[in-house]
This record gives sequence, C-alpha cells and structure tokens, in this order.
Amino acid sequence: MAFEDIASRSVSIGSRSRFAAAYRVLEDAIRVRAFPGCAFGVLADDEVLIEDALGRFTYEDDARLVTPETVYDLASVTKVMATTAAAMLLYQRGQLDVDVPLGELLPGFTAGRAADDPARRVTLRHLLAHNSGLPGYVKFFETASTPEVLLQACVELKLEAEPGTRAEYSDPGFILLGKALEVLMRESLPAWTRREIFEPLALRATEFSPAEDKRSAIPPTEVDTTLRHRRIQGEVQDENAWVMNGAAGHAGLFSNVPDVLRFSQDILRVYGSPEPKRLCLFEQATVEWFTQRQEPAGSSRALGWDTPSEKSSSGRHFSSHSIGHLGYSGCSLWIDLDARIAVPLLTNRTWPDRRSQLIRDVRPAFYNAIREAL
Repeated sequence: MAFEDIASRSVSIGSRSRFAAAYRVLEDAIRVRAFPGCAFGVLADDEVLIEDALGRFTYEDDARLVTPETVYDLASVTKVMATTAAAMLLYQRGQLDVDVPLGELLPGFTAGRAADDPARRVTLRHLLAHNSGLPGYVKFFETASTPEVLLQACVELKLEAEPGTRAEYSDPGFILLGKALEVLMRESLPAWTRREIFEPLALRATEFSPAEDKRSAIPPTEVDTTLRHRRIQGEVQDENAWVMNGAAGHAGLFSNVPDVLRFSQDILRVYGSPEPKRLCLFEQATVEWFTQRQEPAGSSRALGWDTPSEKSSSGRHFSSHSIGHLGYSGCSLWIDLDARIAVPLLTNRTWPDRRSQLIRDVRPAFYNAIREAL
C-alpha cells in the first residue's frame, strides 16, 4: 500500500481480535481516566494493519466521539515530525552542518558573552541531542507576551552545564533550533515544512495553528486557569509556543493517525521496502545518521529523536534500533527500524487538567501488547 493511499478504513473483526490485549489496555485507561479518548495505528512491513479510535473528546457522555482521523495537539512530537524532519532534509540537501555554532546563525546567542563563555561552543548538534547545557524548561510566558521578547529571553539563557557533558531534555534548545533552521530556510518553519515535508508526503491534516473553523473537531487539552483562562481547544496547549503565535521548534504541530503513519512509512520505506525509492523523502543514510545515540554516554538521545531506554515508554519489545518521541499532551510515536513497525498513540491525557500521570503506565503496556500481537 503506497503512502498516498493510506486513508480511513473500518477495523476488521480479525484485526480487532488480533490486537485485543492492546484494546483492553486503552479501554481500561479510559475507564480510569488516564485520558477521555485516543486514536492509534499500526504499520508493519509497509502495510497499515489497523487505524482505530476509542472514547470521546472529553469525559461527558454526550461528548464527540474520537475517530482515526481526529486531529490532536502533538505537543513535543512536533520536535520530530517538524523540526527534526526539517533538519534531516536540510542536511540531506547539503544545506545544514550540525556542527555549526549556534551563534553563527543566531548572533544574539553569543552577543555580550565573554570569550570563554561555554555558550560560544554550543552547536546545532548539541541542540538536537539535548546536551547543550541549556535548562530543560523555562516559563518564558510569565514575562514574555510577544514572540520577539520570548526569543530574546531564550537567547540570553545561561548554560547549566558544559556543552556535550549532560543530557537534559530541553524545550529552550528546540526553540532556538527552530529559529536557527529558519535562518537557513529563509522562511518560517510552518511554511517551509508544509511545502517541503507535509505536502510531498500527502499529510493532509498536519499543520501548525489550525484555523478557527477547525478547532471544534480537535479534542481539548485542558481548562487553562492560569494564563489564557479558557478551554484550550484547537490551539497549542504549550504556553511558550502559544506566545510564539502557536508555532515553534518545540511544540505547535497538530496531526492525526493517518498522517503520522504516512510520515513513519516514508522513514521505514528505506529499509528493504519493495516500493521505488523515488517515493521516499528521506534517504537511508540520513535516517541512520540522525538516529545514532549522542554524547554523553548513557543518553538515549539521538539527533532530535529519542531511542528506547531501560524503562522506555515503548515497552520491552522495541529493538535498540528504534526511534520515537513523546508529547506532553499525551501523544507518542515509536518506530522500530529493524522490525519495520510504527505505532502512533494520540491522546489528550491533560484533559481537564495536567495532574494525572497514568499515561506513564498506559504507554508501555499498550506498546507491549501491540508488539506481542505481532
């Protein structure tokens, strides 16, 4: 099945029976309110085995039902489907050197810093590998009300560790990476990724900042009682991304299961697929290079991608040659490059607030059940 042809389809009785254990995991998760609903899919050996959905947009009995085509706020899955994907394509075209110092692309990052300041040694590789020494998370939105002010605060951050010595998953690092890539693109990240990635892969539902008339068809992520003071539905949940007009290197992308499967299929097609290589946006050498673990020793981070760790959300069965990413809103994607399997799980686990952490148990149980069924 070509990625152009992946579309909504009913789930056969045989498919549901085969993945019955995975269905039970998700049904139990909805019952205990890990999330009100979810959409999920399984791609194996270039064939979509299942696309399905369970539950509703919220916990109300009359809330809208989730379907396989339901669009979700991907949160940090943006980091791989947009930002890292853009870096991969720029690298493949010879337009990106990952070892270029960040200060060469964003001079404000090094302006006013001493000659021996370690920030001068931060490269794009460090940002991709989450070992730049930048902090993991900063509430820029508490003091910044415009993209310009937020970016200025971000470039002025002090490092907490020497570049390359500490693995610290960093949202500020990907905010800066997104802006650095825009310098190379000479265009905004949303416009460039739409034309160069989403449209060529026929990702029809994938976009930043959905139009207002689409928002009611997107599950809400939370009732914001601190910043926006309203129900967050169809607009990015992440506050820093919201200040940046809904589009940033670390968050802001919306998509659905069919599109995430198309994206995954393109990555997997370079691994022994009989389909003509002309259908592949990414080359095998690019995928291999970006999926190698980076320093320091023990880090699970590759370039932009995560890989399975000892207690991975991917469960026990994804090989060491697997890549994936999680999103704070409750979305996840894992791709086993050796087994040629991709499994997205999209949820709004933060509804109606962010307190529940049940998703941490649901994810590995779900991925274990899928792999055991295969």
